[in-house]
Amino acid sequence: MKWEHALKDYKLYLKIERGLSDNSIDNYSRDVKKLIGYLEAHAIGTSPISISADIIKQFIYEVAKDVNARSQSRIISGLRSFFNYLVFEDYRKENPLELIESPKIGRKLPDTLSEEEINSIIDCIDLTKEFNNIRIGERDRAMLETLYGCGLRVSELVNLKISDLFFDEGFIKVTGKGDKQRFVPIVNSTKKFINIYKNEVRNKINVQPGFEDTLFLNNRGKQLTRAMIFTIIKQLAKKAGIKKKISPHTFRHSFATHLLQNDADLRSIQLMLGHESITTTEIYVHVDKNHLTKVVETYHPRK
Repeated sequence: MKWEHALKDYKLYLKIERGLSDNSIDNYSRDVKKLIGYLEAHAIGTSPISISADIIKQFIYEVAKDVNARSQSRIISGLRSFFNYLVFEDYRKENPLELIESPKIGRKLPDTLSEEEINSIIDCIDLTKEFNNIRIGERDRAMLETLYGCGLRVSELVNLKISDLFFDEGFIKVTGKGDKQRFVPIVNSTKKFINIYKNEVRNKINVQPGFEDTLFLNNRGKQLTRAMIFTIIKQLAKKAGIKKKISPHTFRHSFATHLLQNDADLRSIQLMLGHESITTTEIYVHVDKNHLTKVVETYHPRK
């Protein structure tokens, strides 16, 4: 079995059997490609079926020189998943990463923005700015209000459809990881900004075939890319004078943290974020230490 064939079959398995998104599949594949690149660079002629644990250990040792412990741990996890697939399909009898331990890393707490920082970023949007007679500032405001107001992932934002908007019921339908769908409440202010964009800006765009139902469009009438959302937020943060390293995901983290600060329960936050496990949502308790203090002061019998 050649590496390219094994990788192709593995990607199909991740898509069909595990139902992972294209982004997740790319991430898993990237780790295998790094191993393949290492083998080629060192002229090591071994196949996915015959590669030994010693060769993989040497690869991980080389990788460790250039990446931090968290990245090293992710690569080991990605390779372990790939070889588990080969074992599952009876190509191998054992996983060569069985006895290879990942480096110990602490839980990474997400960066968040304060309500004031969120407002300052959105206030920096130039609503008069036009491109080909399209007021892109209105689009950008609607996007950031939706990111923060509904706690979406950037992939969920760019894939949001007009048919996913259930404003009369007060919800939007979100398609998350593994094509799992959930309904997320949407507040009136976010609905207002989406409607302004949809009714006054989007209807002037020459929508390309296949994107008629896509909510947020670029100036050419096609779906926005994740990279474009990153660029927009980075430019606005710089304009607002915010020094933190932020991304679209920072708005999602801020959404969850601010809900927790205002006494929302973890279970509700979990459902709105689309977390499969409550353990993932619990990280926001660690972000907001003040919330823990408030809980003790409010509910402890000796307060």
